[in-house]
Amino acid sequence: MSRISPLELGPPVGWPLKFRISGPDPAQVRDYAQSFASMLGNTPSAQNINFDWNEPSKVVRVEVDQDRARALGISSQALSQTINAVLSGTIVTRVRDDIYLVDVVARAASHERARLETLRSLMIETPGGRSVPLEQIAKLSYGLEPPLIWRRQRLPTITVQADTAPGVEATTVVKSLAPEIAAFKSKLPPGYDVVLGGTVEESAKAQASVVAVFPLMLFIMITILMVQLQSFQRLFLVVATGPLAVIGVAAALLLSGAPMGFVAILGVISLIGMVIRNSVILIDQIETEIAEGRHPWDAVIVATEHRLRPILLTAAAAILGMIPIAPTVFWGPMAYAVIGGLVVATLLTLVFLPALYVAWFRIEPAPAMSAASGSDLDPHATATQIVGRLKAISAAPEPALHEP
Repeated sequence: MSRISPLELGPPVGWPLKFRISGPDPAQVRDYAQSFASMLGNTPSAQNINFDWNEPSKVVRVEVDQDRARALGISSQALSQTINAVLSGTIVTRVRDDIYLVDVVARAASHERARLETLRSLMIETPGGRSVPLEQIAKLSYGLEPPLIWRRQRLPTITVQADTAPGVEATTVVKSLAPEIAAFKSKLPPGYDVVLGGTVEESAKAQASVVAVFPLMLFIMITILMVQLQSFQRLFLVVATGPLAVIGVAAALLLSGAPMGFVAILGVISLIGMVIRNSVILIDQIETEIAEGRHPWDAVIVATEHRLRPILLTAAAAILGMIPIAPTVFWGPMAYAVIGGLVVATLLTLVFLPALYVAWFRIEPAPAMSAASGSDLDPHATATQIVGRLKAISAAPEPALHEP
């Protein structure tokens, strides 16, 4: 069977679907592997099902009568060497080819090696100088046995491997087969097991390496944000904007057809940092506007207007940087995750975060000012409001003076 597969960019797995059946008895393991392959063949999503070793090969069995062999003085080593010289051959000399030495092997002709009659009439020399035919001291017969036995943790193991149907991920196939695999494992006797391998196993290993350092990364990130914001409430507002990126990630991956694998997860992790950075910039600008004397309601509006262009430009720069690698096979899922998540999260951050800030701190709109009196000027009013109200006051007619 011939098989053509694209060049693997990640850890080489060979076959996307792999299931390892192991146990103490190789023959029993072979039977269980064939049963599992039949179950896997009933799934339309699995194709080209095969084994890493399973087919037995034809062998010649030589059952030596040790009593007769010892009586004739023939040792097992001498008997083995004579038989191997006929079947496999023995090196008789070496010839030189330039700087290389080539072995010259002498053995019986192919049509003689395949016949038991040739082996039965094979003459074995005894220490006394006589020769006896092999059939007098051994019984020869044909048989079948596995030419190769793979072992994992010292147990014979057969790997049932297969391709997935076009457009189907290995994870999807494994999830659909989960109930059948569990039922198959429950019927196995003690000592036998089915272990998942292939793409799913390698992806789990890669994700485990990220999960191992994720708590430390989260702790360092929260510590840095706390130093910058100096408030648990503002920290909550910033962290609350992070999940907004998942909306765009899901939409982008669905539209592009890219898988949610290890590379896409890396894109999501980096995307959360970008979204939180924009939130920190916006929160810091709001606090700066309030510190300058603006009313909190006006500070939220003015800060959002001031930071609108920088946030959009930085998001656009990141999105444009991901476009060249989006069509690639390996980095494509990460690029689509970053592009879709950043587009949606940036737009929602500029709307959701100011609204959440106002609702969290219960900020009321700035009170309207009267244009008739300067005493009604609010110290927290914006500069435009103050100037407009001062003009209205100056334009008002002065009261007439009455002489006594």
